[in-house]
Amino acid sequence: MHFVIMGCGRVGATMATRLDRMGHSVSVIDRSSEAFRRLPQDFSGRKVKGIGFDRDALEQAGIDEAYAFAAVSNGDNSNIVSARVARETFGVEHVVARIYDSRRADVYERLGIPTVATVRQTAEQMMRRILPEGFARLAEDPSGTIALIQPDIAQAWAGTRIAALEEALGVRVAWISRRSTALLPGPKTLIQHQDRLHMAVPTERIGQVQRALSRPPAQEE
Repeated sequence: MHFVIMGCGRVGATMATRLDRMGHSVSVIDRSSEAFRRLPQDFSGRKVKGIGFDRDALEQAGIDEAYAFAAVSNGDNSNIVSARVARETFGVEHVVARIYDSRRADVYERLGIPTVATVRQTAEQMMRRILPEGFARLAEDPSGTIALIQPDIAQAWAGTRIAALEEALGVRVAWISRRSTALLPGPKTLIQHQDRLHMAVPTERIGQVQRALSRPPAQEE
């Protein structure tokens, strides 16, 4: 498949290198030819000097045949404009834009442009590591109604069936990270010590769910 990446900074160069080594066709657009030095010497893709939302630059990069387009420059405006041009002008179905301003990210998600809000996600991961009884918010739907989180869980939950946890808290467990692997749980799957549960939760109930998981499960009378 063919991929077009706008921005050859550290993120763009890493993506382009990985896609190239996976055997895909890759084009990288950047306004500075110096940026292409971040690519390895054996990079076999195209390097296009230009602006990511310029028609000529996009056509040189093979946007007409692109399976996906990623805008990962250091400018929010350039990224979102480029992503919209790729989708609306050239009909690329799979687009994503890196956005630093989380408020803009939410707006563009609602317009149908998938975004990666780097500052917000980095901050959440850092907070996860410094707060007691914290959780990692992994993703959120565009409306802000449902979040995918990885909460801290009290050891007393070990031995509890997934179905019982879901019913008690009104959540859905998407998958479990267990040691060096992951599994899709069934209703009878038992939580083990040091499991990391990734669960879908209504955003308005995140605090309530986290508090419940930080304590032993309620005993049925």
